[in-house]
Amino acid sequence: MIANLSAFHFERPPWLLVLLPAALLWLLERRDADPLLQWRRVIDPVLLPHLIVGGDRQARIRPGDWLLLTWLVAAIAVAGPAWQREPSPFAQAKPPVAVVLKVTPSMLTQDLAPTRLDRARQKLADILAAREGAATALIAYSGSAHLVLPATPDSAVVLDLAKALSPQIMPKEGDDLAGAITLARRALADSADGGSILVMADTVSPEAITALAEEQRIAATLLAMLPVGTDTGTLSEAARAIGARLVPATIDQADVTAVVGRLDSRDAAASVAGDGSHWREAGYWLVPLLALLTLAWFRRGWVLA
Repeated sequence: MIANLSAFHFERPPWLLVLLPAALLWLLERRDADPLLQWRRVIDPVLLPHLIVGGDRQARIRPGDWLLLTWLVAAIAVAGPAWQREPSPFAQAKPPVAVVLKVTPSMLTQDLAPTRLDRARQKLADILAAREGAATALIAYSGSAHLVLPATPDSAVVLDLAKALSPQIMPKEGDDLAGAITLARRALADSADGGSILVMADTVSPEAITALAEEQRIAATLLAMLPVGTDTGTLSEAARAIGARLVPATIDQADVTAVVGRLDSRDAAASVAGDGSHWREAGYWLVPLLALLTLAWFRRGWVLA
């Protein structure tokens, strides 16, 4: 309780300044409504109370007093009193991910049945199912990198386009992983929820590793790499070069669980303001009281009282 009181504050304290003109108007109304104001100037103040007839029947609470109280309650409610924090409605939203998929002839190798590319698509389907509702962008690369689909929460569209990719439609052979990661970072740049990059590839060429090592600011984006081949040596070197985490591929769902946990980590949404929580305003609790105070103005003759 004491901790809550110590955290008490107003979210919009400038609204309390409206109490200054309210108090000024109340004083002016109080002075003008005093019927004895002029009599005090000509009658001895000691005798004046004894010359008043019916003064004891004067209303204790005047409409001006009621108006000041209503004004006070309304100002406090609008100022946003708060003393407790609550999770943001967007705190549970999963951060977006840009999937970088290698589409080269080597991905058609059948050491992982049916092919490495098909296995990558299967893993991608499992990851999307586990992150239902999260935005996903798709980048395909070989000798050049291409944005296939910007970030979208429609996982079915992502899978359909991933199934349509093949080495035959790629304009250039090679291994431009550095360009693909740069394109992925650009696809996540407009997201206010941070985001992460998932690389799905079988191998990384020495030239690509060199290009990755020369790339700056890659470590600023959370990276994960999921091998879809039997030789992970070059992928390990690439992961070290860019500060990514290499998640070993498994025949069960262990790799998918590890990747999803990595993508949904708090680090992936580090750019969300307020650390996923905000102050809970309690001003709405004053609305019923404000309504009751307002009802007095519907009394017949109240304003003229």
